[in-house]
Amino acid sequence: MLQKRNSIAAHVIVAAAVMVLTATVSSRAQAPVGYPSKPIRIVVGFAAGGPSDIVARILGAKLGDLLGQQVVIENRAGASGNLATETVARAPNDGYTLLIAPLANAVNESMFKNLRYKFDEFFVPVAPVAETGNVLIVHPSLPVKSVAELIALDKAKPGDIFYATAGRGTATHLAGELFNLMAGTKLVAVHYKGGGETLKDLVSGQVKVMFSTIPPVLGFVKDGTLRGLATTGLQRDSALPDLPTIAESGLAGFDMRLWIGLTAPAGTPDAIVARLSEATSQALRTSEFKAALAAQGFVPMEGTSRQFGDFYRSEAAKWAKVIQTVGITSE
Repeated sequence: MLQKRNSIAAHVIVAAAVMVLTATVSSRAQAPVGYPSKPIRIVVGFAAGGPSDIVARILGAKLGDLLGQQVVIENRAGASGNLATETVARAPNDGYTLLIAPLANAVNESMFKNLRYKFDEFFVPVAPVAETGNVLIVHPSLPVKSVAELIALDKAKPGDIFYATAGRGTATHLAGELFNLMAGTKLVAVHYKGGGETLKDLVSGQVKVMFSTIPPVLGFVKDGTLRGLATTGLQRDSALPDLPTIAESGLAGFDMRLWIGLTAPAGTPDAIVARLSEATSQALRTSEFKAALAAQGFVPMEGTSRQFGDFYRSEAAKWAKVIQTVGITSE
């Protein structure tokens, strides 16, 4: 009799557990009726006017049209984007507070030893949004016209060639360190506080090399003030189609892209994530969105929520290896 009672009790416990699990899955799968029923906030971890902010505003305007609600962009600059990350990680997971997650977020997971809000624990991917490559440029006084010649010159005089960055841990810095690792060179980083001073010193010849974002230097490359050697993405850049990629130029697999995606707090219902992901995908396919991105040197980065999550993790792992190998730390 006791054995029978224990068996019945076990079945009751299992049934109750199944009911709880079913209710949990159901609550995550169903979006609230009428979502969105109020404005959506997209938080950006960098100042107004920067690449992440510009892309966020282009996306926000189109999402507002597609979702029928205002999308408000909020800038919470500080700590290399970590302030915004913490803000959104603590926000309600109801689909009304989202985070623009650029390359910096993936890099920060290795740059900051005590980072509390990591992607897999506190966020769900919504969608990739946009990407752009950098361009490897040199001052014309440097006697090189190709990636191979730059590598040869540096190996002949290791440590004599300096390259400008917009700051420690930025895309301009990481591209140079990835180049050093893959090419066996010893280009020396000179860190500036932002891109304005780097460009000034590059044009004047104070520094000879930079892995720059394309829009600020496009005019200088085209008029010959600066010499473009190669772009840093996997494909040739439409803004500089005559330049080969670094991967084409002998460093197979070299890939350094400045990318931007959209994420939501962990626990956001699957149906809301799916709706936001589909709306973002729709936005990326419109001619207006593509044109607005192109004007800023970006192209749409299409993909599903899951694909963006996989890509984010691969980027975090890739740059962790570079950061640990080189010994880059936040300061």
